[in-house]
Amino acid sequence: MPWKETVAMEERFRLIERWKESEESISDLAKRFGVSRKTVYKWLERYEQGGIEDLADRSRRPLVQAGRTPGELEQWIVNLRQTHPTWGPKKLKRFLERHQPELAWPAESTVALILDRNGLTTKKKRRRRATPSQQPLAQAKEPNDIWSIDFKGWFCCGDGTRCDPLTVSDAASRFLLCCHAMERTTTPFVMAKLSKVFREYGIPARMRSDNGTPFASTGFGGLSKLSVWWIRLGILPERLEPGEPQQNGRHERMHRTMKQETANPAAEDRQKQQKRFDEFKRVYNFERPHEALSGDCPADHYTASLKPFPERLLELEHPSGFEMRKADESGKFRWKQARCRLGEALAHEVVGIEAVDDGMQRIWFGPVWLGLLDERKGYRQAATKETSSWPPLQSPFGLPPRRPTAKKEGEDKSENV
Repeated sequence: MPWKETVAMEERFRLIERWKESEESISDLAKRFGVSRKTVYKWLERYEQGGIEDLADRSRRPLVQAGRTPGELEQWIVNLRQTHPTWGPKKLKRFLERHQPELAWPAESTVALILDRNGLTTKKKRRRRATPSQQPLAQAKEPNDIWSIDFKGWFCCGDGTRCDPLTVSDAASRFLLCCHAMERTTTPFVMAKLSKVFREYGIPARMRSDNGTPFASTGFGGLSKLSVWWIRLGILPERLEPGEPQQNGRHERMHRTMKQETANPAAEDRQKQQKRFDEFKRVYNFERPHEALSGDCPADHYTASLKPFPERLLELEHPSGFEMRKADESGKFRWKQARCRLGEALAHEVVGIEAVDDGMQRIWFGPVWLGLLDERKGYRQAATKETSSWPPLQSPFGLPPRRPTAKKEGEDKSENV
């Protein structure tokens, strides 16, 4: 029977005092305090052995825990976590199972308890997350279908020098192809670095980026010198919708991990920071289990592209029936009695003109539709709502033509010829 609804320690003390001062039997004491005779005997024995202090509750924890993780396994888990502070229980367990499959590693929940017991966990605040986009990331079915490129936000090294990490990753396998501390973020420096990446891993089908420089521009079609170079290499550029970084969520998530493991805090100088990037790239590709890959490493799923880097740029082809025009050094070309401005990114490049209707033409640069040319009013950039009836084109790269990103409502879509 339970004690009365008072402080248990006080009730037990009163029981002992009553037993010492009176000649009541055990049965009478049990009845008076509302407990069993067995309970009375238990507390009398406790008192005789240890006095008043022994009337307090004792831990019910067993002296021997049959399911407790052996100390050696627990120490390996702790050591691995200290080596990789950003790895969670799932990655730690997967890594240990891959490298020592003969041992019986504890469950993921037990690994989490071990980390907490050893003070290796950090309580995180709940973060509000945007609704994931249904497109376009799902299009990456095979390695080299889509590569993502971006600059991780710059930071200063210990000596005050600026560090701008350029990163490139494969969307399907999550393989990190490039993680380089750039000296400058201009087009020539980025092209030089990408040339090395292309020679090592081949050419992807598409390159996804945001709308910042040097990946895009505010010129006609949003093309920059860099994206024009990609098209000439046989790569179709893709740009995110403005203000929608979750469309490139895989790459952004990699950036967060990279910052935690390499720049918190930053290295003393750019050279030492690059050594951190190189080590991160190796571990990320070949050692770190990836949850989206069922615990495999990106290197288990990536193979280099079969399309080699061409030492000479491709001459873009356009379907028969198109009229060709070459832009001059300022990015303009002549159409009948007018001069049409494309922008400096397309200087000296050849575009295709497709007749659509009386006085209306479409302007193409290889597989990329740049916009419309109206002989009467001028040309304007193509918008999504205006593309419902456009005919399909066979790209010279075997890729569907890409629609340029539509401008927001209220922006002027026209420009004089």
